[in-house]
Amino acid sequence: MPVDLHHLTYRHVDVFAREPLSGNGLTVFPDGGNLPPDLMQRLTQEMRQFESIFLSPGDEPHTFRARIFTMEEELDFAGHPALGAACVLHALREPEAARAEWVLRLNARDVSISTERMAGWYTATMDQGQPAFLSELTAEEAEPYLAALSLMPDMLAPDLPLQVISTGLPYLIVPLRAGLAEARIVHPRFGDLLAQIGAQFVYVLDVGAIEGRTWDNDGRVEDIATGSAAGPVGAYLVRHGHAQPGTEIVIHQGRFVGRPSEIAVRVDGETDAIRSVLVRGDVRMVASGRFD
Repeated sequence: MPVDLHHLTYRHVDVFAREPLSGNGLTVFPDGGNLPPDLMQRLTQEMRQFESIFLSPGDEPHTFRARIFTMEEELDFAGHPALGAACVLHALREPEAARAEWVLRLNARDVSISTERMAGWYTATMDQGQPAFLSELTAEEAEPYLAALSLMPDMLAPDLPLQVISTGLPYLIVPLRAGLAEARIVHPRFGDLLAQIGAQFVYVLDVGAIEGRTWDNDGRVEDIATGSAAGPVGAYLVRHGHAQPGTEIVIHQGRFVGRPSEIAVRVDGETDAIRSVLVRGDVRMVASGRFD
């Protein structure tokens, strides 16, 4: 039986941006958490944002079940949908409050997010928890991954390994000294190649500029700003001595798709004993709508 979508509402927001029509777009369905998963997928494809998030109230105040979809699949964890959803909840449920706290129950785990109402936008900070440092590749092991990304070994940052790190989604971090503009996925089954080392996605990072790029594993769509990768990137930079614990790291992304974005990260703990990673981004409300 078809599901009745009358009065289903949504909010469109731009994440990691203060100005509308910039940053990373997102569709938030504040009361869409009880829809069938196949319909969530179809709605995401209809809205044609990089991701959509569907919310339903939990058993406790300020706690919500959340499910995240890309155009192709459901994700157990993602950064920019969680930050954007928390700011939409702030706007809808605590419109007069200067600050608010939220818990989103994702497929992988619960995440705590604090939001703050600013002059024309919101700011959200998510605790991604303690990072997991997974596979670290030798120079020989790294060769097929560099070739799959159209990169040469001399483009790598000296004395830094390719490494898989996760704060919810495992990313292969590829550290560069040069060649970020040339990076692209050219392997026909890149997802399978990543799976061999326990990674789900790749993040190519210019270490000096702290600027990165990532794509879907087909290489057809480049992400504008990736909150789920920002935590692993911050942890990587601290672990390998390119950033200090307790200081703000600003990651740049989106320049190559015409939507420059900034993601702020703070890594707490010691270089060899990181306790938590905080990821912060600005969120701008752009549009709202209702299905007929």
